[in-house]
Amino acid sequence: MTNDVSTNINQSSDINKQVNTSIAIGALLIILGIVAIAIPVVTTIFAESWVAIILIAAGFAKLVYATHTRHEGGFLWKLLLSGLYIATGVMLLIYPLTGILTLTLLLGSFLLTEGTFETILAFRLRPQQNWTWVLGNGIITLFLGALIWFQFPSNAPWLLGTLLGASIVVTGISRVMLSLNARSSLNASNQAV
Repeated sequence: MTNDVSTNINQSSDINKQVNTSIAIGALLIILGIVAIAIPVVTTIFAESWVAIILIAAGFAKLVYATHTRHEGGFLWKLLLSGLYIATGVMLLIYPLTGILTLTLLLGSFLLTEGTFETILAFRLRPQQNWTWVLGNGIITLFLGALIWFQFPSNAPWLLGTLLGASIVVTGISRVMLSLNARSSLNASNQAV
């Protein structure tokens, strides 16, 4: 019986450490998100550069894949595709402003398309209960896409950084809230024992 109690205490201590770590990470994300929102132009350039590096890395991965599978056919196309990835990534690094403008237009186009599809889906789901939530999502998404397009290019330098920062803040808040919920559940179960 004593063994079971000490095992439970050790497990509870380990879980409590994990919860505290999760809360600290959530708080750090909130701080980083606020910093990203405070300096959106720097965050936008960072995000654009990150996309460029990912494209270059993916291009080299495709190049390695192309050389390993050169006897299976389509080698030239695989090679051209890897070159496209690498060239696009390099161009984004060399011309970051152009990359920022392009990514902003892509985001606006994506939101307009998603909003259109969500709105159509909402009317297809109309007989179901709560279909208006999908409609609301579609309308808001359409509005955000139109906002990006109608304010382009003046919004490009700060838009991506602000949205990225907001996303990081929300992620941090949700992590902290889930961790606090876990801590509360842990404390309740410890008091029950």
